[in-house]
Amino acid sequence: MFRTAARLHAALAGHPIVASDLRHPRLALVDLSGRTVTECVPRGKHIMLRLSDGLTLHSHLKMDGSWWIYRPGQRWRTPGHQVRVVLTTDDVVAVGARLHDLEVVRTEDESSLVGHLGPDLLGPDWDADEAVRRLAATPERPIGLALLDQRNLAGIGNLYRAEVLFLRGVHPATPTGEVADLPALVKTAQRLLYANRSRVEQSTTGSLIRGQERYVYGRRGRPCLRCGTRITAEPLGSGAEGTDAERTVFYCTNCQPA
Repeated sequence: MFRTAARLHAALAGHPIVASDLRHPRLALVDLSGRTVTECVPRGKHIMLRLSDGLTLHSHLKMDGSWWIYRPGQRWRTPGHQVRVVLTTDDVVAVGARLHDLEVVRTEDESSLVGHLGPDLLGPDWDADEAVRRLAATPERPIGLALLDQRNLAGIGNLYRAEVLFLRGVHPATPTGEVADLPALVKTAQRLLYANRSRVEQSTTGSLIRGQERYVYGRRGRPCLRCGTRITAEPLGSGAEGTDAERTVFYCTNCQPA
């Protein structure tokens, strides 16, 4: 989300929209042309494209959405039936495919869409103390579920959940109230996301060598890079904001004892 918003901001900010096409039944008659893009910012897993007259185009990519930047006349990589938004300036065409929760609201009313989110780990509102307070408010909840709940802190996905818990030696099913050092865990999460914010290759080990970028995520049945124990992968319930199915947790039974 951070990289997507940065790419959209670089391509669109300061440029007037000369044509818009919102391919959504509820927004089909909305025309954003004539407005200038002022900025594009991420909020957790949401994208907020702000316009000069106080409107915001909001989108959520979830697991399959994407934004692409093209030159006018350039062939799109995405099939037309998957496209939900087309914004055209004199220089570029921004195409949003498989977008979810698409809305146009007054910028001053953005809180109606994202006000429930906790502090954003990569945002100007990041507040580690508030994130810890929100996590600690449900001490009986497994920390593996609490970290994915965007109402506690916004931005952690399955990859970073697994890696943060490994680095802190915490089993995913540990009740949040029993985590030995919750502030340190939150600090580790913010540091990992910040270190990877501007690159496609997500590394939590410090290595970009293929197969060595992550400690446990995606390594089911493979040896732990620290102790050699086979990595376990299994579901850990549901209930995180923005998800509707069980999410697999990856962990080392030796480095992260129950």
